[in-house]
Amino acid sequence: MAETAFKHHTVLRRETVELLAAGPGRTMLDGTLGGGGHSEAMLEAGATVIGLDQDPRALTAATERLKNFEGRFTAAHANFRDARGVLDGLNVGEVDGALVDLGVSSPQLDDAARGFSFRGKGPLDMRMDTTRGAPLSEKLREWDERALASLIFTLSEEKFSRPIAREIKRAVEADEVHDTGKLADLVANAIPRKAWPKEIHPATRTFQALRIAVNDELGALAEWLLSLPRLIKKGGRAAAISFHSLEDRMVKQAFAKLATGCICPPQLPVCACGRSAEWSLVMKGAVQASDEEVAVNPRSRSARLRAVERLR
Repeated sequence: MAETAFKHHTVLRRETVELLAAGPGRTMLDGTLGGGGHSEAMLEAGATVIGLDQDPRALTAATERLKNFEGRFTAAHANFRDARGVLDGLNVGEVDGALVDLGVSSPQLDDAARGFSFRGKGPLDMRMDTTRGAPLSEKLREWDERALASLIFTLSEEKFSRPIAREIKRAVEADEVHDTGKLADLVANAIPRKAWPKEIHPATRTFQALRIAVNDELGALAEWLLSLPRLIKKGGRAAAISFHSLEDRMVKQAFAKLATGCICPPQLPVCACGRSAEWSLVMKGAVQASDEEVAVNPRSRSARLRAVERLR
């Protein structure tokens, strides 16, 4: 029942398992369990998996889906930014592989009751973890107009962020907006009709920015990337699947920094810093979904998979 309620297309399933080299005798950390697809593939390959998710519904669904792997699968209610603490609580040291699949999942996006979507009326919530933190309704009262405009522009590159923020704050202060349908209308009306994008709803970018801000998604990713030297054992790998340019840029830059050796100025004839790379990029660039996968799951089109390996 839980699995049916949280049905999710697993993006880049085969490619992810191959890049992480999941197999017997290896312990993998799935930082975004979701529907359990990636964890299932790693378990089927023979690995032991520790799965984290901040969404209680996802955790319940994935646990039900993976119940036949009892003994090799452990689930925990946590954000991947807290992965080191979870492993400590389980008396687990460094792992052989770690994965995060970033962004919002299809069940979260498609369920109007979660407040992520502008299609239909839903509560002003947008929290991935509904057991903690402030919902969007509180955040909209907390942010002033300038802060709201800034986050909308920064997190979505919405060029009409100022009039959108002005209209949202006016409506919030007048107690005129109580659901996502009304919020979407406000955003659309703040954008000149001739400037509406043809491919997507005019509120798409704003809703994306609000979701990222409510869940501090970039902050969580930054903490996870910094924690990798304390998570991954020598010879192990870390991988991230991103769907947003800001996230992908963060991952790309962090992985490149890990894989950088000497940082001396190029004009020095010999290395003076003594720094050597402790990580290497598994491949140049990012892995993308095949045409066949995109045909089945159009949302996979924007997926970017990157991986880095800790040198022995």
